[in-house]
Amino acid sequence: MQFLMVGAGLSGAVIGRQLAEHGHDVTVVDRRDHIGGNCHTERDANTDVMVHVYGPHIFHTDDEEVWQYVNQYANFLPYKNRVKTTSRGQVFSLPVNLHTINQFFGKTMRPDEAHAFITEEQADTSITDPQSFEEQAMRFVGRDLYEAFFKGYTIKQWGCHPSELPASILKRLPVRFNYDDNYFFHKFQGMPENGYTDMITGILDHPSITVKLNTMFDRNMADGFDHVFYSGPLDGYFDYELGRLGYRTLDFERFIYDGDYQGCAVMNYGEEDVPYTRITEHKHFSPWEAHERSVCYREYSRAAGPDDIPYYPIRQVKEKALLGEYVDLAEETQNVTFVGRLGTYRYLDMDVTIREALDTARASLDAIAADQDLKPFFVAPI
Repeated sequence: MQFLMVGAGLSGAVIGRQLAEHGHDVTVVDRRDHIGGNCHTERDANTDVMVHVYGPHIFHTDDEEVWQYVNQYANFLPYKNRVKTTSRGQVFSLPVNLHTINQFFGKTMRPDEAHAFITEEQADTSITDPQSFEEQAMRFVGRDLYEAFFKGYTIKQWGCHPSELPASILKRLPVRFNYDDNYFFHKFQGMPENGYTDMITGILDHPSITVKLNTMFDRNMADGFDHVFYSGPLDGYFDYELGRLGYRTLDFERFIYDGDYQGCAVMNYGEEDVPYTRITEHKHFSPWEAHERSVCYREYSRAAGPDDIPYYPIRQVKEKALLGEYVDLAEETQNVTFVGRLGTYRYLDMDVTIREALDTARASLDAIAADQDLKPFFVAPI
């Protein structure tokens, strides 16, 4: 069969490779001049630093099959994400851990003492069923830690007060009563030695795969193929005829520094009067390399406009209602499957994106073998 992959990011590359290995012809198109989507990495010509062009991507997973899959195409080296945050004139470790708690309150508590202090003295125990981000934070860590580390950052990141956001967002941010400052807790964590673009190049390197860059997708292109796997914006496929789904986007203020700018890869800024959310220093994402100079990004978050790169789906009540209407449209569409972060309007980590791509490819191959139609969605967006 002849398949068209719209988007040369992880979803299109992984699905395309699986189909190609089973004898099908695959064409991959992307509007950009490079593969890799928002995972794209490249060497900076001035410093030789490997730069995460669209912001840092750190690979972490408990999915052993996915870990083995990416290691087929790249040499992953150990990397632990240790985030710092500047607040009230001091630098603290995130996620909130025993060192953060002791430093913030000027104490030397043991784990059990800190646990009792936070849960009994700081946490707002009157909140029994947190409904908002703010209530969840108050219930977890209390007002002082919430206002120092979460409130201002969240207002800048999402453009609204934490009381307007669902509690589920904060479930990604653990509190630890030990000195473990590893941001993630997954079994497998690392970075590809030569960057993500090199890895995705390897995935797409198959004689039955053709890649066309600087190519804008048009629905008429589907006429030359048996089926389309579409990883672009779901609303964009339908030319936004029902309206635009809401996203947050990021602006990067890139600068070069002679030396080591901040001594870590990620420094958050939790106070609302600092306009950026964080500064990332990209040479620290490759700690096995040595560079005298440094490439840094100041990150600013704002509402995405029509010409912006969509990063984070908002998925509030209004957006979910519009999403439902687009899903109904998609369910009536023939010979196209919507995949990935944009195609299903969901925030996805890289490992989940790859897992869903592998599962989608396998389910598609099974449907082909059974002479059945391929589904519009193999993972429900709602």
